[in-house]
Amino acid sequence: MAIQANSVSDAFTQMKALLSSVVPEAELRIKAELVYEILKKKDERGAIILGHNYMEPALFHTVPDLVGDSLGLSQAAAKTDRNPIVFCGVKFMAETAKILSPEKTVLLPAKEAGCSLAAAITAQDVLDLKEMFPGAPVITYVNTYADVKAVTDICCTSSNASQVMRSIDSRQALFLPDEYLSSNVARELGKSIAIAFRGPNGSLEIEGDPAADIIGWRGRCEVHEQFTVDDIANARKQFPDVAVISHPECTPEVVAASDYAGSTTKLVEYVKKSHSKRFLILTECSMGDNIIAENPDKDILRLCSVRCPHMNQITLEDTLHALQADEQLIELPEDIRKAAYRSVERMIQIGPQKD
Repeated sequence: MAIQANSVSDAFTQMKALLSSVVPEAELRIKAELVYEILKKKDERGAIILGHNYMEPALFHTVPDLVGDSLGLSQAAAKTDRNPIVFCGVKFMAETAKILSPEKTVLLPAKEAGCSLAAAITAQDVLDLKEMFPGAPVITYVNTYADVKAVTDICCTSSNASQVMRSIDSRQALFLPDEYLSSNVARELGKSIAIAFRGPNGSLEIEGDPAADIIGWRGRCEVHEQFTVDDIANARKQFPDVAVISHPECTPEVVAASDYAGSTTKLVEYVKKSHSKRFLILTECSMGDNIIAENPDKDILRLCSVRCPHMNQITLEDTLHALQADEQLIELPEDIRKAAYRSVERMIQIGPQKD
């Protein structure tokens, strides 16, 4: 939740109390001025600011009214009367907010904030796969752009992917575009999987048995694919009591070697509720910093060379500019938005993952 500050000094005092363990004091002094200006402008406009779990600590813990994962934030924003929506996340997240709230103005602070997963597949790729596998329903990860969602049967998140897969009444399904998430779901459900990709000449190719239960796609998160089993082994060697938690966008080998795997929100909840005192968190680095700030009694280990370059595009400066100038508007053709809405709504009707 956003802090309440009456002055720059007040903002700095609150930020220092919460973030001194992860952000240098000199940096906090500079950012307190931006935070105070954002809070004032937000109240003037009646805006709502959404902050994804991967935002830098000085932003995440100060200006968002709501924080969490992308779909949860978009659903919450759709239920509020506040407008505009400023989405501190990447483009596909802001698009999802627009899909669910077409009547509202949705602002993305940085147009450069893309996603390696979302960029890994196009609507034409999906259409070509549907032609290759006629009748196979298409499950698409929410980490995709609106035009891909528009040619999808149902969406899923990293927390409910297995539940969505179980809901499909079909021998074979397309699960796109995350190779590792689909592989982890296949492993969990005991299903076979083959991976589709574009060959050197642009034609569709399949690695594995085309008759497999799940046809995945060769898309990967450029952050999560970097974590290795050696990272886990090295941490366990140095800290035998460490609890290793990972995101399901990591490789199946990393997920299998972890003590727990889950969505960003579920990882946050796990640390808060666990009796363990030391954790290795295999996900985006700023999220580790945010967890440290919220759990000062726990020892959080993370690999801080692994920062999402796209999430890193979202800054306090850009957030203030978005509120001041109404630039970086998210706009979608209505036919695309309506078609994408159907695939998201089908997922929502299934409900949350039952753990």
